[in-house]
Amino acid sequence: MKRFKIAVIPGDGIGTEVINEGIKVLKKIEELESSISFEFKTFPWGCEYYLKTGKMMDDNGMEILKNFDAIYLGAVGFPGVPDHISLWDLLLKIRKGFDQYINIRPVKLLKGAPCPLKDVKREDIDMLFIRENSEGEYAGAGDWLFKDKPNEVVLQTGVFSRKGTERVIRYAYEIARKEGKTLTSISKANALNYSMVFWDEVFKEVGKEYPDVKTYSYLVDAAAMFMVKDPKRFEVVVTSNLFGDILTDLGAAIAGGMGLAAGANLNPEKKFPSMFEPIHGSAPDIAGKEISNPLASIWSVSQMMDFFGYEDWGKKILDAIEELLIDGKTLTPDLGGIAKTSEIGKAINKILEKK
Repeated sequence: MKRFKIAVIPGDGIGTEVINEGIKVLKKIEELESSISFEFKTFPWGCEYYLKTGKMMDDNGMEILKNFDAIYLGAVGFPGVPDHISLWDLLLKIRKGFDQYINIRPVKLLKGAPCPLKDVKREDIDMLFIRENSEGEYAGAGDWLFKDKPNEVVLQTGVFSRKGTERVIRYAYEIARKEGKTLTSISKANALNYSMVFWDEVFKEVGKEYPDVKTYSYLVDAAAMFMVKDPKRFEVVVTSNLFGDILTDLGAAIAGGMGLAAGANLNPEKKFPSMFEPIHGSAPDIAGKEISNPLASIWSVSQMMDFFGYEDWGKKILDAIEELLIDGKTLTPDLGGIAKTSEIGKAINKILEKK
């Protein structure tokens, strides 16, 4: 039997609610698949923990987490804690510390999911965003000069190393080749005359090794327009940290909403644990009301199973989400239903029992 150790960080707001539903699904897999078992350990870290202790996580938190096979994160964010603290002292600390340099965000319109675009077929929205996740615009490099003086200046430096840029682009080429899909690079070389010119050059260089992969390259503003006007032109997409962050939120908006937006932060070599999370945030205004949508959290469980090498379970979970959407009887208010958050995991598990 293969035993996976999962570090659970529910975090803040609705994070605790949605993560519980994903754990229900993992426990059901354990019940249905005798060759797999999971060991969960929950940690109280996050913004509410910060308000009590002055820390987003324990000082030895990274040392503790490195012994797990995966991290399952709910959401972080709470009134009174600046967003840059929650991002840098927990999320980015984990992503960078464990070299989770690949961020995978599917933008896929499932059957039964709402779409705000007119005259768009379900199969027209099926993108896989591969976002650089360790440096770029989120490298944290820069300076704050002459603070609080009339000549105050701030410098925010994007960091694009050859190693960091090449490895994410190569990963994207490999996925595109494996799946027989096109690969689109998104940059902004006309304005960012160092970082994005470099990005485009590396994309072309690596592409010489993959002559069988059809490629496209768009400026980020044009890409945003095409995602709305002609989404079918995108299949596998590779882009920088910042552009990937922004465009995948747009992707969530056209593919059912933030309640269906899942994300995986991968260390492909598995030297360190990877982290799986819904990307909708903590939504403290609806926390405790049992109306949050946990499907993104459950979708991230699908990503986790894929990464563990159980693609059959990854597909079964995604198919179950789609079946739930089509049926329409057990949906949260954001999807037009009246179901409680705690009912969703049970409903998904009933579907899994039949597969």
